[in-house]
Amino acid sequence: MDWQSIDLKTAFLADTVGPDVASDSHFIVVSDGDILGCDEHDIWQPLSEDELRWAGLTIRSRHFLGWVNDSAIFAVEVDSDSDEPEGYYFESLWTFLNAVNIDLFYLIGRAKQIVEWFRTHQFCGQCGSETTRESQDRSRKCQDCGLMFYPRLSPSIIVCVNKGKQVLLAKNANARANFYSVLAGFVEPGESIEETVRREVMEEVGIRVKNIKYFGSQSWPFPNSLMLGFHAEYDSGDIKIQEAELSDAQWFDFDQLPNPPAMISISGWLIQDFIDRARAGAP
Repeated sequence: MDWQSIDLKTAFLADTVGPDVASDSHFIVVSDGDILGCDEHDIWQPLSEDELRWAGLTIRSRHFLGWVNDSAIFAVEVDSDSDEPEGYYFESLWTFLNAVNIDLFYLIGRAKQIVEWFRTHQFCGQCGSETTRESQDRSRKCQDCGLMFYPRLSPSIIVCVNKGKQVLLAKNANARANFYSVLAGFVEPGESIEETVRREVMEEVGIRVKNIKYFGSQSWPFPNSLMLGFHAEYDSGDIKIQEAELSDAQWFDFDQLPNPPAMISISGWLIQDFIDRARAGAP
């Protein structure tokens, strides 16, 4: 299968119940959060059945992800103490962010998140008893108290705040890279998404926003976020940064921006959308 020419946005069909027999299968192999690749491929791609067999690794769990055309796609967990087989290598998920196309990155992220959910929910968080895999959906069930466990997602907002043709960008206090980006934060229990936008902006930079508009979303598997993107307009207040989170925050003219985030992320998409609208004179 030529993975570089496949449009996974349309070719991938997600599913949870795997086939009894598949004429063709491919595998995304996860070990302690790292992803296995094969030296035979110039650009990373899921392993074929033969490549998985040749790797000689002990499989701890297998999870059906869905179909790409007629090929069954599985996430596979192998022992975290596994050494790299000859001709293979393990790399962190971050490595793939700019190394493969975005839809293949999402598929890798899906595999990693499902493997980690399965591994960390072997026992019930309510009574401590062992959980078992359900057969008809992606869940685990405690056989003693009946509590169900499903893969966890953590919704978060990311917002591009503008004041006319200026945009508010901030530098994360803990980031290793020297770039400015838009503001983001996790949704708290009991909040609407719009309330989260207002709270996060106020907490991080001390200003109020208005005219909040939804932009789009992105799966962000670091570790299990769903990023919900927004544009918002400045309403009132002066910048006062939350120093535990940010080292700097400023208003920047749309044509004089500092080092921005990569365009593979929704933060980059939001900033570019603001630039395009500012150049066009749109509100």
